[in-house]
Amino acid sequence: MKKFLCGFGVALFFALPFPANGATPLATIEANVNRVLDVLRDPALKAESAKEAKKQKIRAISEEMFDEKELAKRTLARNWEKLTADQRQEFILLYRKVLEKVYMDKILSYTNEKIVFDKANVLGSDKAEVETRIITSSKEIPIMYRVILRDGAWKVYDVVIEGVSLVQNYRSQFNELLAKNSPEQVLDILRKKVQET
Repeated sequence: MKKFLCGFGVALFFALPFPANGATPLATIEANVNRVLDVLRDPALKAESAKEAKKQKIRAISEEMFDEKELAKRTLARNWEKLTADQRQEFILLYRKVLEKVYMDKILSYTNEKIVFDKANVLGSDKAEVETRIITSSKEIPIMYRVILRDGAWKVYDVVIEGVSLVQNYRSQFNELLAKNSPEQVLDILRKKVQET
């Protein structure tokens, strides 16, 4: 299970968008995941004292990797309209921080699992799905990146692992929260979650 989570964390968080310049979604995902693996394997960042520096590098990449607004809108779905413009901006920021808190340690504990980049399925002029696999000592885990073309770069707006969509998983949780709480109350829940040590 640990290897699964490590591989998932790496696959999920690091598809840093490069300028398109004709780059395909598959080539972009492959290049960017490999760049993150270089950070994780960097001998200069192996020591415990370098952990925060490694986190900062990873954080900088993760802030660029997603189309964060698209991710947030798809996660909230119809509930997006319940939020004011200011609440939407705060939700985008808090959601990213929550995801970071959930996955950062798993990413840092990466243990050199192999990642295979299989193919891209074009869904339209600005969307595609990139199929990859994480290969551990005991199994292969399918990971699919859903990407969208924004300002000349392919950006991730959802990740599906073994048939489970990140967006759909969190959507069900936020639907439940927003059925019982106001948008401001939900934001307060997220603020407190982000502040937890």
